[in-house]
Amino acid sequence: MRQLFTTRIEEIAIGSADLREGLERCAWLMEDEDAAGNAWCEAEGYDGYTSYASLDDLPERFPEFAELKRHLDKAAAAFAKAHYWDMEGLSLTLDAIWVNILGEGGHHSGHIHPGSVISGTFYVCVPEGAGKIKYEDPRLAMMMAAPQLTDDAPEEARRFVYVQPKEGHCLLWESWLRHEVMPSRTEEARISVSFNYGLKRKG
Repeated sequence: MRQLFTTRIEEIAIGSADLREGLERCAWLMEDEDAAGNAWCEAEGYDGYTSYASLDDLPERFPEFAELKRHLDKAAAAFAKAHYWDMEGLSLTLDAIWVNILGEGGHHSGHIHPGSVISGTFYVCVPEGAGKIKYEDPRLAMMMAAPQLTDDAPEEARRFVYVQPKEGHCLLWESWLRHEVMPSRTEEARISVSFNYGLKRKG
């Protein structure tokens, strides 16, 4: 038996409790003061707060995000190496980084991140009952008449995999991998920082 065309999802612990506490303070500050972001959330029916459409300079704006970026840069470089990417003449660049605050029922529908190569999320606050992240087998549309799986199918054989995030941990995956956040079942806030890395030619 050979296992080919592996889809990797990396999970790593990042930073300290102090970093998470600092990021949480920043997240609530943004939620309180980001009028443009709140207006976007209201217009789009976003169940919570996100800085996705309003603030694009978080590492320059907050030292906590600058520290997080240093950790993420190392994680992204290790991710590329683990995938045997030929980075000669290329560099990874943090294209986007944004805050998400989700309350009870808050979720993200299925999506990908076009134009990027690595996407991921760092988890600041994950209360009990917070939404899991669901990953979809990228071959799903091509399975045609394949039968359903047995109940005891291992994780690597499943068509959907649900991962429970952990505070202080970061998940990274290739940006083409379709994913979604399941609805939270708690009134406590699920706070995370999502990001995208793209490729840039050196020189």
